[in-house]
Amino acid sequence: MAARALPATMTAPESGAILTRGVRPFAVAYKGERITVDLPGYYPAGEGEGVHVGNDLDAVDEALRALKEKIEGVPSPATIRRVRAKLKLSQREAGALLKVGENAFDKYERGLVEPSGPTGVLIGILDRHPEIIDELR
Repeated sequence: MAARALPATMTAPESGAILTRGVRPFAVAYKGERITVDLPGYYPAGEGEGVHVGNDLDAVDEALRALKEKIEGVPSPATIRRVRAKLKLSQREAGALLKVGENAFDKYERGLVEPSGPTGVLIGILDRHPEIIDELR
């Protein structure tokens, strides 16, 4: 099913001003590191707060997860998905192999749950050394 196109303008809920669909830079910070992302939303002409709907904040979530991965080593959903595909495992197979449950990788890859510390470390090791997968079987 195709995503519905968003309208070009909307009325601000608090002020009644007309907001126009656009993109503005937004700084995401975590533990002293920063990434600037293009944040879609409805914005007033000139300066002012925007309104974000639907998947607008996905860019912020992805940037925050990338910072956590860089700073703390917590693999992002994209990294987890990439490593699982690299190992040619289904989500259920990966969950069984790492002893985290059949549905764990679905939750990791959708960003609903972060893997535990040891599971995250093991995913990183398997990314760097995919040949050791047979030792887990």
